[in-house]
Amino acid sequence: MLQVKRVAMLSLHTSPLEQPGSGDAGGMNVYVRSVAVELAATGVEVEIFTRATDRHQRPSVELVPGVTVRHVEAGPRRKIAKEALPGLEAALAASVTGSHPFPSHRHFDVIHSHYWISGTAGLAVARAWDLPLVHTMHTMARVKNLRLQAGEKPEPRVRIDGEQDIVGGATRLIANTSTEAAELESLYGANPRAVDVVAPGVDLQVFSSRNSGAARARLGVPRGVFHVVFAGRIQRMKGPQVLIRAAAELHARRPDIPLHVTVLGAGSGADVLDLAPLADSLGLHGQVTLHPPVEAAVLADWFRAADVVAVPSFSESFGLVALEAQACGTPVLAANVGGLPKAVEHGRTGLLVDGHESGRWSAELERLYDDEGMRRALGYGAAVHAAAFGWKRTATLTAQSYLQAAEQFSAHSVR
Repeated sequence: MLQVKRVAMLSLHTSPLEQPGSGDAGGMNVYVRSVAVELAATGVEVEIFTRATDRHQRPSVELVPGVTVRHVEAGPRRKIAKEALPGLEAALAASVTGSHPFPSHRHFDVIHSHYWISGTAGLAVARAWDLPLVHTMHTMARVKNLRLQAGEKPEPRVRIDGEQDIVGGATRLIANTSTEAAELESLYGANPRAVDVVAPGVDLQVFSSRNSGAARARLGVPRGVFHVVFAGRIQRMKGPQVLIRAAAELHARRPDIPLHVTVLGAGSGADVLDLAPLADSLGLHGQVTLHPPVEAAVLADWFRAADVVAVPSFSESFGLVALEAQACGTPVLAANVGGLPKAVEHGRTGLLVDGHESGRWSAELERLYDDEGMRRALGYGAAVHAAAFGWKRTATLTAQSYLQAAEQFSAHSVR
């Protein structure tokens, strides 16, 4: 009987050791790290390969017993935007296959790649090691291009072609939601029998519903303030500018509302936003606070200290921030796009907004402020909803996908 005991995980453009919310690090970093840790707890050894970005990095780092992060050489030993990585896939694949101290590819049972750059490199690694490849897209170019805003650059052809190659060459694909699975099928022609739907999880020990008043006191948020929090990369696709404009419109219409917006995050690349001048130009003097990304335990406190967590993304494969906020008992105001309707139950755990027009967002913020009873009910429903999404469940379903991939690959090899 086949068993999956050792997995090579590829997260080549961003490391699970990086702080989410900084640079290109985000929910995917949390996903890779959390799934690997939970797999190790069940006895599956995981080695995560990522690109070396600093000359002081050690070749390998033990994350927890059973999970090792390996830094492989490809391109300069410095951080570069993910948009600059296409063309390095061959070097990344060669570094992965050449970096391992074991002489045989049989050390691993399955390869699991994350994001398209890792996936294209993963195809080459899978061929070199004669192993099945499982791939998780996280985001997709064709989906992003369908939701482009005026003036935004479309995702490049090289990415679309790379994703198409992955769909054609991977043994199995993991989608975050049934919506994403349908997009893989309709936009890339994926075989529905090769797609597994596995929802991301949340660390229910860290993100939990506790005393919001105590959290506000720790963070210096006054009790009477209507506190709205955004957490994520400060990039146009994540939509923090939508929240700032909506807050300004609400403040102009309802100056009686003691509104304050906290933004947690950073950004890199051409689409990084400078929110401070925008907030000042819109008359939100002193009502918007910008903070760098914070570790998970502190982020959970910010969520508890919020009346509402806003997720105004233009594209989101799932929306891990929304799930983490709900686990803290805080209602979420989210864009009705991508996987967010799966992460947020409209009217039960939060509210979904169609479109990104500031008037709609300011109206929903006003509605939430005026109806404290609704906020309280949504917060209760949010905590109950999120409790079903532990990382252990995600890892268990992922391991099932690995086993299916190994069985399919073995049967195909015999033929």
